[in-house]
Amino acid sequence: MAEKKETITLDCGLDLVGEVLYGKWKMRLLYFVNEGHKRPSELQRKIPDASRRVLHLQLKELEEHELVSKIIYPQVPPKVEYSLTEFGKTIIPLISSLGQWADKHDKQLRRVIAKR
Repeated sequence: MAEKKETITLDCGLDLVGEVLYGKWKMRLLYFVNEGHKRPSELQRKIPDASRRVLHLQLKELEEHELVSKIIYPQVPPKVEYSLTEFGKTIIPLISSLGQWADKHDKQLRRVIAKR
């Protein structure tokens, strides 16, 4: 994976959140892992628009940020499962709140997004 060449500015909490959650599928991945979808194939089925590679990279970043943990079972074929860490569980209420906010403002959000 390529190293980031830009300097990361972490001046406030929003910068920190952006650094950890930046990525199109990260919040969905956290939400689905919390719901019990732990295998990569299950997550791929829940997010069919995302490529397997992108999901793998974003899960790896979530693991590096200590929001999810990865368990590899030593069997043939190998079995991989993801679960939320205790730290990862603390962000679920925030993701749920964002989803509720979007549901409440669904029509307006769809209208402004359609303008693009």
